[in-house]
Amino acid sequence: MMKSPELIVFVNEDGVPTGETGPKLESHTAYTRLHLAFSCYIFRRSDKKFLLTQRALSKKVWPGVWTNSVCGHPQPGEATVDAIRRRAAFELGMHDFQDITPILPKYRYTTPEYNGIIENEFCPVYLAYTNAEPEPNPDEVEAYQWVSWQDYKHLLASKPDIMSYWAKDQYVQLKDLAPFDTL
Repeated sequence: MMKSPELIVFVNEDGVPTGETGPKLESHTAYTRLHLAFSCYIFRRSDKKFLLTQRALSKKVWPGVWTNSVCGHPQPGEATVDAIRRRAAFELGMHDFQDITPILPKYRYTTPEYNGIIENEFCPVYLAYTNAEPEPNPDEVEAYQWVSWQDYKHLLASKPDIMSYWAKDQYVQLKDLAPFDTL
């Protein structure tokens, strides 16, 4: 049985679905249409460290860059929190989350071209907590580490070339928000 391709949901500038969808991989080009996505920052409850992940080197879009814990695209009709749980299970082997909360509900960005691809996303940003340890899918995640928010701030400043565009862009808005301002 052939697996159908993962779809992305095209949206307008306000993040409202247009009713159109497209295959995820084929839709990411130098002319990527605005579509729905999400980013999630996962913190370990026991020590408040943040799960930083490196995208697999084999990924079509932004391979090998370090970024927030998990990113993805809700499927047509799928709630974003359900998409976060689905992608975290698939990418990180993680199933136990508490308090998945939107923290930048209207975040939107367009990347410069990177390896011939432009990301163009209406991408609400979420915060989640866990005590689980990742078991990464090597097709999705090259490496990971738990870091303090202060160490993450230092990494963004000292090694910006290894970080995803959206991680750097989101940090500008996240750094002064609770709970990030106290970490």
